[in-house]
Amino acid sequence: MTANVHLLKLSVGSESVEQLIDWQRHRSKQRKDGRYYHLTRMWPKRAGELLEGGSIYWVIQGVILARQRITAFEEVIGEDAIRRCAIFLDAEVIRTEATPKRPFQGGRYLAAGDAPRD
Repeated sequence: MTANVHLLKLSVGSESVEQLIDWQRHRSKQRKDGRYYHLTRMWPKRAGELLEGGSIYWVIQGVILARQRITAFEEVIGEDAIRRCAIFLDAEVIRTEATPKRPFQGGRYLAAGDAPRD
């Protein structure tokens, strides 16, 4: 499967790829069946495309530095009764070419042709 689209997300609070990995594996409570998920308020409109080999590309300190393959989406209803989207990710964090990225809020789609190389 070759993805046509990916997600671009800020790794808020991370100062390095190692810190992102540590957070996901040891400190985050966002786990189900041993799998880490990233929780977001909005369900991606292009979820079907993202499941065709898409990844989350992580922006750390203003630079795209890593990616993780998206494996599934699941609805999560919080204690506040708000519907959220759990984006399940492959455990492998793949480093990418360092690519500067201007600040943005939320998530953005990233065309496969614009994604940095591994």
